[in-house]
Amino acid sequence: MNTRDESSSNEVTRRQFLIQAGVAGFTAAMGVQWLFPGHVLAIPNAEGFLLVDMKKCQGCGTCMMTCSLAHTGEASYTLSRIQIQQDSFKDWPGDIHMAQCHQCKDAPCVEVCPVEPVKANKPNPKFGNVRMIDQKLCIGCQACIAACPFTPVRVQWNHIISKSQKCDLCADTPYLGEKGGPGGTQACVKVCPVGAISFTPVMPGENTEESYYTNLRTAVWQKLGMTAK
Repeated sequence: MNTRDESSSNEVTRRQFLIQAGVAGFTAAMGVQWLFPGHVLAIPNAEGFLLVDMKKCQGCGTCMMTCSLAHTGEASYTLSRIQIQQDSFKDWPGDIHMAQCHQCKDAPCVEVCPVEPVKANKPNPKFGNVRMIDQKLCIGCQACIAACPFTPVRVQWNHIISKSQKCDLCADTPYLGEKGGPGGTQACVKVCPVGAISFTPVMPGENTEESYYTNLRTAVWQKLGMTAK
């Protein structure tokens, strides 16, 4: 190949890259997933996250019951999309663990969804790219449940409809009675009697349990020996 041919080939490669990058940027803005050459899936970041203060959480289960009620109309721990675990062998407050969805960057549960051409588990641009499972499209394969990197997993199995479900920040809550999702109400945040859950539009720096912990304690908690810092 002569120099002119090589230059032409390089120009085509650069043009293809710019086109792909431009399309990827557009699709990301629209909440659409895009496959780059080599099948690399680009998933736009979510615009909402739940933070928790584990030193405030009392393990009362109010958030779980309300989550289930808002989504299904039933008060059921099993159908809750936020889970609380208690270890009877640990001392308070270390005996309580709240497991909420992280709305992960490059979410593994989204990547593995086999439904084509439109995934059942995907970022929803109408609700700040919150990772949501369209249960009309879900085939019940449970691949998303197996892919969640956390224990307990943040994607649950709905045994009543035999499909997967996960936290959507209350974007699709027919029994909530008010607007949910980013910019709206999150039922668990609203009802927690001690204010142990908060919403933030800012993604935590690292996708670890600890990075989703925050300090929501006021000076009143000093009386319990729980400093506000």
